[in-house]
Formats: sequence, C-alpha cells, structure tokens
Amino acid sequence: MARGEHSFFVPAFSLVLTLALSVVPLGVVAPFRPDFVAVVLLFWSLTAPRRFSLLTAFWIGIVLDTLTGSLLGQHPLALLVIVYLAERFHLRIRVFPASQLAIVVLLLLGLYEFILFWIDGVADRTVPLIERWAPPLTGTLLWLVMFTFFDAGRREARARF
Repeated sequence: MARGEHSFFVPAFSLVLTLALSVVPLGVVAPFRPDFVAVVLLFWSLTAPRRFSLLTAFWIGIVLDTLTGSLLGQHPLALLVIVYLAERFHLRIRVFPASQLAIVVLLLLGLYEFILFWIDGVADRTVPLIERWAPPLTGTLLWLVMFTFFDAGRREARARF
C-alpha cells in the first residue's frame, strides 16, 4: 500500500470504528465507556492537524448525535471546542513528555464532558455522575495506549517515557 493511501486509510478507519464503538452496548461497564470519538479526534488532531480539522470534528459530531439520539449539535459543539484547542496549541503540546501530554488530554476530555454536561443541564436532562466523569479518565488511558502504539516507531517516543 502506498504511503498516501496508508496515511488516509488508518485515520478514516479509526474514526468509523470509534463511531461503531460508541453505540455498542457494554452492559455493566457502560458508565466507564471512554468517549471513543473524542479520544481519536484528539489523537489525530494532535498528530495530523492539517488532515483532520474542525470540519471533520463537526461532521463526526453530527453523525454521533444521529447515532446516539442526543440533541442535534451537542457533540459537534463539544468536539469543535476541544479539537480547536488541540489544533491551536498542537505545536506546543506535542513536545510535552507523555505524562504531561496525558494531563492535557485529560483536561481536554474533561472540557468535552463539561460542555455536554452544560448542554444537558440547559435541556433539563439528568445523567448519573459516574457516566459523566469516568469517561475522561478511561479516555485518557485509551489515548495513552493509542499514543504508545502509533508512536512506537519514532525515537522521540521512547525518550518521552
């Protein structure tokens, strides 16, 4: 497979996979389900900001709202905010060590959940507290796994740990 095809196929496939994972029933562990779409969009917006930008975040958010049956525009707004911040500061963020990078991702995922929390409050929809604040923690762990898996070939990745 050519380099150009590979550089588009893996991110596009990961976004489609995260949309599918967002609607799969998980049973007892459902409150700890990470926000797969937000995690993957953050990953790709930090590693390839020109390819996956605000337009991608908007359309993926619309599809996510449609799949989950939430208020239309809820997820696009939250995704646009965190992807904008990640793209705006990606040159500063990407030189951080992995531990500091994980803290930044945790803060961005917390902001994502806060925006969803705010919109749910305006719409008078209640969500259990564990379902609101556990996903940023599990999402950060998932992001670290993705970061070490996809960034393992680079020499600087080993130096970050």
